[in-house]
Amino acid sequence: SSDLPEEIRSYGVMIGPSGKELPPGRGTAKEGAPIYAQKCASCHGKDGEGTKVGPDVVGGKGSLAGDHPVKTPGSFFPYATTIWSYIKAGMPATKPGSLSDDETYALTAFLLYRNDIVKESDVLDEKSLPKVQMPNRNGFVPAAPVWPETPAQRRQYP
Repeated sequence: SSDLPEEIRSYGVMIGPSGKELPPGRGTAKEGAPIYAQKCASCHGKDGEGTKVGPDVVGGKGSLAGDHPVKTPGSFFPYATTIWSYIKAGMPATKPGSLSDDETYALTAFLLYRNDIVKESDVLDEKSLPKVQMPNRNGFVPAAPVWPETPAQRRQYP
């Protein structure tokens, strides 16, 4: 289709844990609340509780080790930059990639606030977002795979 290049551009770039790929912009949870209500609540629920179409985005704290883990941005994702990247590239599902960078920072701040990770007034931008300490930061093993292995890491066989 004729909009293919635009669609490809909308996928953006994956943002790593360091956030060096993040664009300039800023947002707070207070700014994110009305954006969430307008563009996200229809799929993810008024309070982030999820619906038949969209998963929970709030809650799940401490549930990952249990029999019924609730994987939300706050309980599961190891880096706040991953949340930003996912929202920017894939949301809203009806028009992925349509959110501005500032809207994406604000929505990320809103979700982190609703998951008790940042304060409502905290400003998230390309400098502060990568510094957010996520509850499940160390929940993935290995946290950073090393490939190819260095000789010192290779198991030595007799």
